[in-house]
Amino acid sequence: MFVRIDGVPHHVRVTGAGPVCVLSAGLGLAWFEWDPVVALLARSRTVVRFDRPGLGLSGPAREAPTLVGEAARIGRVLDAVGIGEQAVTVVGHSLAGFHAEAFARLCPRRTAGLVLVDSSVEEGTGTGDAPGRRLRPALARGAGAALGGLGVPRAVGPPVRRLAEGRWSPPPARESCAVYGSKRVWRAALTEYLTYGDMARELDTMRREAPLPGGAPVTVLAASPTASGTDAWVRRQHALADTLRANFHVLAPAGHLLMRARPHEVTEAILAAR
Repeated sequence: MFVRIDGVPHHVRVTGAGPVCVLSAGLGLAWFEWDPVVALLARSRTVVRFDRPGLGLSGPAREAPTLVGEAARIGRVLDAVGIGEQAVTVVGHSLAGFHAEAFARLCPRRTAGLVLVDSSVEEGTGTGDAPGRRLRPALARGAGAALGGLGVPRAVGPPVRRLAEGRWSPPPARESCAVYGSKRVWRAALTEYLTYGDMARELDTMRREAPLPGGAPVTVLAASPTASGTDAWVRRQHALADTLRANFHVLAPAGHLLMRARPHEVTEAILAAR
């Protein structure tokens, strides 16, 4: 289905029945990346997943993303599909971990649990750069238009996505080519990439001003390519879990797309969060 938020058509999928979970994928990624988890989770949960503006099948963004705006988007998607004010388990992968955590901090009454799936982690974010922030979306649009004119998205997007998957469960080939070969998706992904630091700075400020909801469990899942699970990325994820006073689990060996590499373990963590 499509719902309109601030004039932008948002692609949304609602599957299953039971307590509600909302899933948001990482930078540049589409709804179908969650397919292996949804197949398991929808047996006992209502699963809501959506594409942010410009990504997946959603319409192009009208403005640059902000952390407050992305947290509000989660709530507005839930409103649009009739979830109302009931508390949900909010799940964010990679960059969307920022969005999910912000939603939990800004909407504590609507948060039953928080699961961060190999979430983005940033230390030493420093101070904001307002002039640079205004220029970065324009730079992303220009770069996206130039790359699109050269045919780069269609030629490079699908094979890069296949390489990123490695030996784990691949996404549907037809949807993957249509989405990751799209100029619209590349522009949106570039915008998310160039505003990533701004999001991190917003979250750093938010952590000092808006506490996580008491009584809502928090879980951090970390991916490690090695069976030992002792690499530097895992240590950063462990530090994030300590900061959030969260449950912490290393899934190894696994790639960054944990929802495809380890869908059963990701599903179990989501079920345990409520």
